[in-house]
Amino acid sequence: MSTKKSELSLCVRNEIISLYKSGESYRKIGNSLNLSFSTVRNVIKNFKETGSVENKPRPGRPQVLTTRERRDIVKEAIKNPFVSAKNLAIDIATYSGKEVSTQTVRNVLHSAEIYGRAARKKPFINEKNREERFGFAKIYINKTMEFWKTVIFADESKFNLFGSDGKRFVWRKPNTELNQKNIIPTEKHGGGHVMVWGCMSYHGVGNLVFIDDNMNADVYIDVLRNNLLTSATKMGIDGKFFFQQDNDPKYTARKTRAWLLYNVRKQLPTPPQSPDINPIENLWHIIDLKIRKQKIKNKNDLKATLLEEWSNISSEITQKLVESMPNRLQAIIKAKGMHTKY
Repeated sequence: MSTKKSELSLCVRNEIISLYKSGESYRKIGNSLNLSFSTVRNVIKNFKETGSVENKPRPGRPQVLTTRERRDIVKEAIKNPFVSAKNLAIDIATYSGKEVSTQTVRNVLHSAEIYGRAARKKPFINEKNREERFGFAKIYINKTMEFWKTVIFADESKFNLFGSDGKRFVWRKPNTELNQKNIIPTEKHGGGHVMVWGCMSYHGVGNLVFIDDNMNADVYIDVLRNNLLTSATKMGIDGKFFFQQDNDPKYTARKTRAWLLYNVRKQLPTPPQSPDINPIENLWHIIDLKIRKQKIKNKNDLKATLLEEWSNISSEITQKLVESMPNRLQAIIKAKGMHTKY
């Protein structure tokens, strides 16, 4: 099969016509410009017919879809961002009788600057929580970095033994990944996994604890009793730290609050549905990326790898995460309490 030749530049075509007007033969022009006889002839022929060296306009392949049908595809993708290109093609076939490929559907959406992207997973934020997040950010935005250096951020996390929880793709325009309709609401935990509890501060990481039983208030209190103060000592901020945790029911149970009242004097009242206020969430993500590069065959391998990667977390990483707190709060204020990129 012959390959498609590149089109002559406008400069070369002008040179052909210039030599032709000066009386040069087709063959001599071709030899001079290293072009075939037929190429020179076609350029001159086009010039004689049109008076121009520009190529004749090409009609191109007619569009299969009408303007209205293309508009309907775009409207449906905006209305239902999680609809697949295959189902959009089926819809077109159903009401117009036209068989179109999924690539045609994608081309229509791309022309409207709508692209298939992996949907962000973010917790659902209702109006009450939005107001609490907004209020928290406005209060703490003025805290200095010296304050944030005294905060211990803690949380649980789940690490899957085999792969991730999967992705869903959504049709959206650029920079709209945080729009409510383009987000998948997350659930806290679920599925086959290893559960851990950990804490960090500006000064480094504390203890990492594996949770083999169901985490209820009693188990959680035991975790705090055995690990929180020792972690604070390990990080060099014992006796003078603020403790941050989210609003999981076991964290806010009466017996948990009673234990914290007598054992942890300073607490940071984080609003509900606010993982973007807790930088340890980003630390979990860093560790998850690292363990995915390892060959892990069973839970024991996973636990050993988690302990190794946890111990390798440098203070430079935790410092950078904590230093992002003012920007996190500013982003919440800008979003009026809704989702942020963090």
